[in-house]
Amino acid sequence: MRKTFIPKRSFHRKNALIWGLALSTLSTHTALAHPVHVKFENLYLAQQTSIQGVVTDSNGPIAGVTVLVKDKNTVTSTNVSGNFNISAAVGDVLVFSLIGYESKEVVVSSTNMSVVLTSTNEDIEEVVVVGYGTQQKRESLTGSLQSVSGAKLRDITTPAVENMLNGKAAGVFVAPGSGRPGARGAVVIRGQATIGGTTSPLWVIDGVIVGSNPGDINPDDIANMTILKDAASTSIYGSQGANGVIVVTTKRPSAQKMTLSYSTKLGFNQLNNGNLEVMNGQELYDYYKSFANANEISFPRWNDDLRNSNFDWWNLATKTGFVQNHNVSLQGGGETLQSYLSLGYYNELGAVKGYDYDRYNVRINTVYKPFEWLSIKPSLVGARRGVEDAQYSTTAMYSNLPWDSPFDENGNLVPHRSSSWVNTQNTNYLYDLQWNKGANTNYELMGNMDFDVKLTNWLTFSSINNYRFNTYSSNSYTDPRSNGGESVNGRLAEYRSEYTRRYTNQVLRFNQSWGSHALNGIVAYEFNDYSSKTLDVYGTGFIPGFEVLDVVSKPERTKGGITQWATQSYLSNVNYSYEDRYLGQVSLRRDEASNFGKRFGTFYSISGGWNIHRENWFDVSWINNLKLRAAHGTVGNRPSELYPQYNLYSVSAAAGYDGLPGALIGRIGNPNLTWEETATTGFGVDAAFFSSRLRLNFDWYNKNTENILLNVPISQMTGVGSVYKNIGEMNNKGIELNIGGDIIRTDDLQWSLDVNLGHNKNKLTQLYATRQSDGTYVVNPIIVGDALGIAGSASRIQEVGLPINTYYMPEWAGVNVDTGAPMWYKNTKDVEGNITSKETTTNYSEATQQRLGKSYPDLFGGINTFLAYKNFDLNAVLGYSIGGQIYNYARQEYDSDGTYTDRNQMKLQDGWSRWEKPGDNATHPIAKYNNQDKGNLVSSRYLEDGSFLRLRSLSLGYKVDLSKYKINNVRFFFTGENLFTVTNYSGVDPEIPSNDNGEVIASAGPGVYPAVRKYVFGLNVTF
Repeated sequence: MRKTFIPKRSFHRKNALIWGLALSTLSTHTALAHPVHVKFENLYLAQQTSIQGVVTDSNGPIAGVTVLVKDKNTVTSTNVSGNFNISAAVGDVLVFSLIGYESKEVVVSSTNMSVVLTSTNEDIEEVVVVGYGTQQKRESLTGSLQSVSGAKLRDITTPAVENMLNGKAAGVFVAPGSGRPGARGAVVIRGQATIGGTTSPLWVIDGVIVGSNPGDINPDDIANMTILKDAASTSIYGSQGANGVIVVTTKRPSAQKMTLSYSTKLGFNQLNNGNLEVMNGQELYDYYKSFANANEISFPRWNDDLRNSNFDWWNLATKTGFVQNHNVSLQGGGETLQSYLSLGYYNELGAVKGYDYDRYNVRINTVYKPFEWLSIKPSLVGARRGVEDAQYSTTAMYSNLPWDSPFDENGNLVPHRSSSWVNTQNTNYLYDLQWNKGANTNYELMGNMDFDVKLTNWLTFSSINNYRFNTYSSNSYTDPRSNGGESVNGRLAEYRSEYTRRYTNQVLRFNQSWGSHALNGIVAYEFNDYSSKTLDVYGTGFIPGFEVLDVVSKPERTKGGITQWATQSYLSNVNYSYEDRYLGQVSLRRDEASNFGKRFGTFYSISGGWNIHRENWFDVSWINNLKLRAAHGTVGNRPSELYPQYNLYSVSAAAGYDGLPGALIGRIGNPNLTWEETATTGFGVDAAFFSSRLRLNFDWYNKNTENILLNVPISQMTGVGSVYKNIGEMNNKGIELNIGGDIIRTDDLQWSLDVNLGHNKNKLTQLYATRQSDGTYVVNPIIVGDALGIAGSASRIQEVGLPINTYYMPEWAGVNVDTGAPMWYKNTKDVEGNITSKETTTNYSEATQQRLGKSYPDLFGGINTFLAYKNFDLNAVLGYSIGGQIYNYARQEYDSDGTYTDRNQMKLQDGWSRWEKPGDNATHPIAKYNNQDKGNLVSSRYLEDGSFLRLRSLSLGYKVDLSKYKINNVRFFFTGENLFTVTNYSGVDPEIPSNDNGEVIASAGPGVYPAVRKYVFGLNVTF
């Protein structure tokens, strides 16, 4: 009988020696009688050593892989960076296993190992974090969601996680931040579902609802991000889930040997002005000379010498920027106490001079298990963000005349409205930048005291308790000698805001199975409140150089405010499975809000799934997974303003009289307001083929929003011009598709390709009716601006039957062949509103305002390909957009046919031509000095196709074996970002940045901060 002996670590070498001598003696004494066969099984010999390594797949490091020494009980798992450390001997066999991957056995031949796992058809068993910390197998999901690993997010260098989502998930549209360091993007999931409210999704970080943006979270701390899209996934968030939900899970500690990881990125960035090129001095002079009325040009220095005056305002304002990102993490522990500590620093000097952004992050996640039934999970997160702002003007880079230099012949700055300039009314912004500046600082602190109590083997109580504090301060200095300060003898501005947010969530989790049945779910109570204070102070009149408000002679403005609200919710979610074939899900949530008219709102969802591949009759060997999904449910939305149900009074200086305080009606309340409600119906298919080498996910959805909230204009007889009402309905329909495949999948060579696309069709289906003079009610369209904030830019129309983002303007008819005059279309309609004739006119006031295209694209998405050969890896991420139109307002100023003579003009692009003589078939009208033909006013002339293909990132990496130096997982890499863009758009960037309020806009202003091209060197290392 063979016995297995496993000695304890404290004396295993001593016992190994004793057993070795004993067995050797036994063998000698019995050799003459008969042979004795002894097998040393699970015996730790002297050659036992520490084996380190990293486990990856086609997407990067894999966390949670079980690493087992075969035929022994020594076991460990990989950490969040895919690293492991285990005690084994050369010649031992290590077994690597994880649900969703093929198990792999590797013989230990060195102290450092690199192991690549390949996915299997069991990727359907992958565990996904969904609403309220619930973890479900992907196979059991009935809703539409997409999970993106932290490693996939970090292919670009940015402190804003919103920008990292661009092109990573089907149906998730991201308007990126501008090229300015730290600029945030705007995220829209499955189209715009409201008119007056926010379109931003709800962000949830480690189970805590943090609002419509993720704050200053460090991207390197993110382990996974799950985007919840449909009603089955989002309805559990009720009135906060109408725009989708993004659930962020940060890196958590595990029981393993303590590891130290360090990652760094160093690089530089360059400005990219896309297809927009403005003229130099010679080109601008020749352009003016070509004017039909060049003899009328009358400004100083109008002579041939201007051809040699060529100051480059672009080069003046730009430089090669610098970016650095450093992160250190320490994690590990035993079965009782595990900790994760990370420190991060991000710094970027803008490619436009004068702007410096930096951020510090710290995170501590701890798990303490004093008893088997109790887990305590405290965490502490902090961030500091700072900006120094003396940025050069992005508008002046394009608009300032090349004939005007900010310096005189001695290199000194010329003053404002210099007589030496052609544009003598212009200011020299460099003159002001000698003194003027601004700065802001933001501190964010968030602490959790969470715990889990295991009541039975199927019932757990979870408690999440969070406190969040944020304080922001900004200041600006406008010198008395500057253009903005001379009229008031200088201005100092100070702004302060701080808010606190308390969140608690008490959850009962149950998970029970019997026979072929499985049931799990939650019942929960949630409370969330918010309180903020602001202070906004201006002071004027001071001696140059002083920067504190004590020195001002006049308090120009003093403002402040307090905002408070609270919500509480009762919610439940239940999931049922029969033999993993038939799936069902039901959720119900009831919300109460202090800041809304109808305080109670109830939302629900019901969904189901069918795993066809698990049917006994299903026998198709090349189909590994085939699931059908269906869901229906509701979510809600509240208005962005607080307490619209009440009559509110404004107590302010404007309401006072003769120095005495007073109050004026500020808002008429509407006690009948109810929640916006979005009902979504969706169907989906998940499939995998050929040992999961080909994967497919398809979704179709139909979203109907009712009781749309809008601040509706009313007569100002009461002193109030609008009131909140539930006024309309909207519909969004669309499809989403993810296709992925492992083209090559061997031990040494892997090549994968993933493509996603989204299509959304928006339509306004109902609006409020207004009373006419004859007593009847008619639904009239609403004309709104384009959020650019510039008078004279494009308008949009909100009309039943049209997309919410439809442009409304005269239609461009081209150039009159005989006269070169601009033309627009003029339509004639019958009494029923049908167009009976369409003709051209050169009189802009006669042109018909028309509905012309929409801003959102028809298709958008991303392409990701990964190639690995031995220690080399190559990853490319592309983004694309097809359809959708951009209103290029910048051309109204820079392509103005001579209307604007105080700013530079853009060069004609390929395919463009200027009318010069009768018979010319040109794209551009005749150019005149002080042109009054109005060809540069708003029209579809400046409405352009926004389609593009962009290489977002291209990364080449190499892993180095430095195990003999006790260094594990060393990887060097080089990444290029925004390397090229293919587009016909004539402006700076077809991806229009979101505005400062996080809104998606589709009009390009005259001073777009161009996208930057980055070249980054990096290193990842683990000790």
